[in-house]
Amino acid sequence: MSETISVHLGDRSYEVHTGPGLLARAGQLIAPFAQSGRAFVITDHNVREHHGNTLTGSLDAAHLKHVTFSLDPGEQTKSFHGLEPLLSALLQANIARNDLIVAFGGGVIGDLAGLAAGLIKRGVPFVQIPTTLLAQVDSSVGGKTAIDMPEGKNLVGLVNQPRAVIADTSVLATLPERERRAGYAEIVKAGLIADAEFYAWCESHAQAILACDQQALSHAVAHAIRFKAFVVEADEMEQGERALLNLGHTFAHALEAHGGYTGQLLHGEAVAAGIALAFKLSAQLGICPEADAKRVIAHLQSIGFITDLRQLPGAPFNVDKLMALIASDKKAAAGKLTFILARAIGRAFIERDAPADVVRELLQQETQ
Repeated sequence: MSETISVHLGDRSYEVHTGPGLLARAGQLIAPFAQSGRAFVITDHNVREHHGNTLTGSLDAAHLKHVTFSLDPGEQTKSFHGLEPLLSALLQANIARNDLIVAFGGGVIGDLAGLAAGLIKRGVPFVQIPTTLLAQVDSSVGGKTAIDMPEGKNLVGLVNQPRAVIADTSVLATLPERERRAGYAEIVKAGLIADAEFYAWCESHAQAILACDQQALSHAVAHAIRFKAFVVEADEMEQGERALLNLGHTFAHALEAHGGYTGQLLHGEAVAAGIALAFKLSAQLGICPEADAKRVIAHLQSIGFITDLRQLPGAPFNVDKLMALIASDKKAAAGKLTFILARAIGRAFIERDAPADVVRELLQQETQ
C-alpha cells in the first residue's frame, strides 16, 4: 500500500512517501537532506506524546543528532505570537544553514515550521512529516507556508518547497474521528474539482476512510496527493490554475477568521461548509445544475459535516464581516471577488469577478 509520488519542480523537485508504517523509517528517508547530521524537530505536545518516540527512535537509528521543539496545538500558534519565539529558540540552539528542520504535525505545524525554515538565516532545508489526514493530502505538499493575521487566514507567508514529505497513514488511527472527517474534505475536493469518477468513489468509500481502513485510506491519500502534485507542477506560484485547489476556501477562510481562530471550527469543517456554499452559489448563478449541488451537500451531510451556517461552530456569523473578509482574500484583485465555482461535479473553474450582491444575498439566506 506504500507509494512514492514525485513532485517535479526542477531543482526544487521532491518525493512524497505515503502509506502505513513509514514513521519508523523516517530517519533513513530524511538523512540525505541533513548535511550536518543534525535535525531540528518542530512538533506540538499532542503529536509528541503519541508519536514522538517513534520518530526520535528512527532518527537515532539513522545516526542523526536531534533537538525537539514542542509547541501548543491549535490554530492560534500559527501566528506571529507562535513564529517569533520559535525563531528565537532555533537561533539559541545554534541552527545552521546545513541543518535540517523537520515539520512533524498537522497543518499548523507544517505551515509554521515551513515558514520558519524559509526565513531563518535566509533558508534552512526542511521536510514535512504530516500527522493529520488534512495535512497529508493538502498542506504538506506544494510548499505553501503561512501564518494567520487578524485580517484573514494565511495572509503572511511564502512558497517554500520541502525536500521530502513522509505521509504515514497508520498514524491517523490516533486522530479523533472529527479530525479525520475534517481531512476528508480535502480528499473529496480533488474529485469535485476535476475527477467526477473519483468523487463517486469517495461517495462509496467515505465511511471506510473515516474508519481508518488502511486500504481505502491509502488509496484516497495517494490519489489526492497525485492530483495536488499535478496541479502544483503546472502552477507552482499560484498564478493561474493552482487556484482551483481553493474550492470552498474563500468562504472557509472567512468563516475561520470570523471566529478569531479559536479552534472551535476546524479548517476542514470550514472547507466542507465552503464547498457547499460554492456549489450553492454556482447553482444560484445558473452555472451548475441544482441536482449536482444537492448531491454534493447531501454527501457532506451524510458523513457528519454541518453545512448550515446557523448550526456551524462559531455561529452566529455577521454577513458584513464575512463580506469584508472575503474581499481581503489573497485571490481577490482590483476590488473584484474571486471564487472557485463549478459547472458540474468534476468541472471547477476560476471566477475572477463574482457578483458581490449575489454572494451577499446567499450569505444572508444562509445565516438568517
